[in-house]
Amino acid sequence: MMKRVTFLALLSLTVMGAAGQIYLDPQAPIEQRVEDALGRMTLHEKIGVLHAQSKFTSAGVPRLGIRQLNMDDGPHGVREELDWNAWRTANWTNDSCVAFPSLTCLAATWNRDLARLYGKSVSEEFAYRGKDVMLGPGVNIQRTPLNGRAFEYMGEDPLLAAEMVVPYIEAVQQNGVACCLKHFALNNQETDRFTVNVNVSERALREIYLYPFEQAVKRAHVYTIMGSYNLWKNVHCSQNDTLLNRILKQEWGFDGALVSDWNAVTDTWQAATGGLDIEMGTEPRGYKGEPAEVYHHYYMARPLEQMVEEGKVPMSVIDDKVRRVLRTIFRTSMNPRKVVGNLCSEAHVEACRQIAEEGIVLLKNAQPQKGKNREKLLPLDLSKYQHILVVGENATRSLTRGGGSSELKPLHEVSPLEALTFHFSPFTFHFSPGYASGRALYDNVDPVSPVEQARLKAEALDKAREADLIIYVGGMNKNRHQDCENGDREGYDLSFGQNELISELADIQPNIVVVTFGGNPYAMPWLQKVAALVHCWYLGSESGNALVRVLTGQVNPSGKLPVTFARQLSDYPYAAYGAEAYPGVNRQVYYKEDIYVGYRGFDKRMATAKGKQRVSPLFPFGYGLSYTTYRYGKPVLNGRTVSIDVTNTGSRAGKETVQLYIGAMKCSEDRPVKELKDFRKIALQPGETQTVSFTLTDDMFRFFSVKKGQWTVEPGQYRVSVAPSSAESKNAVIFTL
Repeated sequence: MMKRVTFLALLSLTVMGAAGQIYLDPQAPIEQRVEDALGRMTLHEKIGVLHAQSKFTSAGVPRLGIRQLNMDDGPHGVREELDWNAWRTANWTNDSCVAFPSLTCLAATWNRDLARLYGKSVSEEFAYRGKDVMLGPGVNIQRTPLNGRAFEYMGEDPLLAAEMVVPYIEAVQQNGVACCLKHFALNNQETDRFTVNVNVSERALREIYLYPFEQAVKRAHVYTIMGSYNLWKNVHCSQNDTLLNRILKQEWGFDGALVSDWNAVTDTWQAATGGLDIEMGTEPRGYKGEPAEVYHHYYMARPLEQMVEEGKVPMSVIDDKVRRVLRTIFRTSMNPRKVVGNLCSEAHVEACRQIAEEGIVLLKNAQPQKGKNREKLLPLDLSKYQHILVVGENATRSLTRGGGSSELKPLHEVSPLEALTFHFSPFTFHFSPGYASGRALYDNVDPVSPVEQARLKAEALDKAREADLIIYVGGMNKNRHQDCENGDREGYDLSFGQNELISELADIQPNIVVVTFGGNPYAMPWLQKVAALVHCWYLGSESGNALVRVLTGQVNPSGKLPVTFARQLSDYPYAAYGAEAYPGVNRQVYYKEDIYVGYRGFDKRMATAKGKQRVSPLFPFGYGLSYTTYRYGKPVLNGRTVSIDVTNTGSRAGKETVQLYIGAMKCSEDRPVKELKDFRKIALQPGETQTVSFTLTDDMFRFFSVKKGQWTVEPGQYRVSVAPSSAESKNAVIFTL
């Protein structure tokens, strides 16, 4: 009978049979293992670990028993298997997964514990599939609501993104899977993403765009980071010496590997000296040879080996890169404590649903403008209605497919219509799509004819005349020029004639709840006509179940917006500066709004502008309603602790996110009116009061001084407010630093 040998036992046997090979001893300190392995490697073997050997793996050192790194796209789930050397699916039958909610949904929970649960759950699926590096999560700032990949990120505020990503990374890496944090840095648009050069002040760079990355390095000790496609200071970010060597590695102390985005490298010398450690996805122009041989033609393959042999690149540069790669290997693929993991478990499905439920944001809940029903429309009591009509393509459409590299192959996916039908059987829900978005293609979309769109709209309006309740389920999807990699949205309105459709449906039946999916804000010219509005981001495998539980009150909504919803595109801070600010002119984009991104820009305009120039958001950052109500007491300052009592004054249990904002009353340099500095999510029973306390640390008062070129804390008076959103800051105390 063959005995089962564990990975740890196998390594121990290897060590015993090869005395002195410290790099194979899983109990030895990692740095000793790294130095021992490095000393045994030839130049050719060193070069071999610095570039891809397939579409999603980089090589180990077979002669020394050092394993390769298996990578796969995330961060919302482990991507289906692709062929070794081609961009096509491998057609496996055992590579389905749980599709977790998008990271905008996670950010909308404002719940650090759920971020940790998310990281734990998704990394177990990566581990089970034999993956060592998860390509994600992403923390690029949502500067524009047109960004096609904003759904992969965590909103407009650097502190919120940092606070949510740190526990996510910690949980993933505790399981022996590396996070590859992306996209470093300034990848805030998909338009011209391969060629656009970003011009940004050092202050905005430090305070807004680098902050989440810095926290992930210093607090979560992220193992790998992915360089972005775009340029900064006219140098591609994946080979940018200032960004990668000076800031990331020297200043922040990052000791992991910098991985290029796929096909983001353009030059051997710049890549070698600019801080890149692993080159992935390069497709050399004009290459006609065997697919398996293409990897030797990468910039960091034979060309780099030749430069070392000719003395043009010092061995010390190569050794630093190899150390970083070996460190990653020993932390992941050769980590004896790496979990076995599991795939599509009940626990993962439950985690998916829980995150989805807490990320859903209730934006409006009112009485219908006309009709006999004078109660708020939500939560729905379906027993009151005889004929319920569900309208909208997203009621039945898969929202895990498409989107580019985040596309997933879920084992199951529950649509809103399926969930309604299941939960309320044998009640009959009538359905009409109302519009069609076309077949999703990565590079384009198979369009739907105007005649067909008109037919679908007419059908929905005709059915609406018989309904006494309409549940509209629309918004965006993951088609190109919606929420999708390699292309931004083409406008701020909902596509496919949805604005007109929603407006006309509301004219027919005032009992209408609008449910939207998507990773970006959008215009709502019909808002005053509808009784209720719910925004869902992308909810993953349990999409329909999570939505139905919120709509019917089984779950009290507690999501808060991680982005500002403006009334119109021109209201966003960058929009005032024209095409130079977005999408750029002649491949140059200028962040002229500087640090005034999102709510910071709206606050500034409200504080300084007059009359019609005072532009308020439609829904502010941090906003979200509940089926219960909360009363905030007066904040109390005791030394460096500010406390406030929050009471649930309604009849339902609920969760509330208490947000701390700080603004300088006087400063030697221009500063925002206020900035988010901390938050707490609390659960309250009806009538219950909790005291929420925040400790005011020096870091909460710092800013990056343009005059001094460094982080600075100025003594003075600061307005400290505790509120349910960025728009409500009356509960304030004055703190003197």
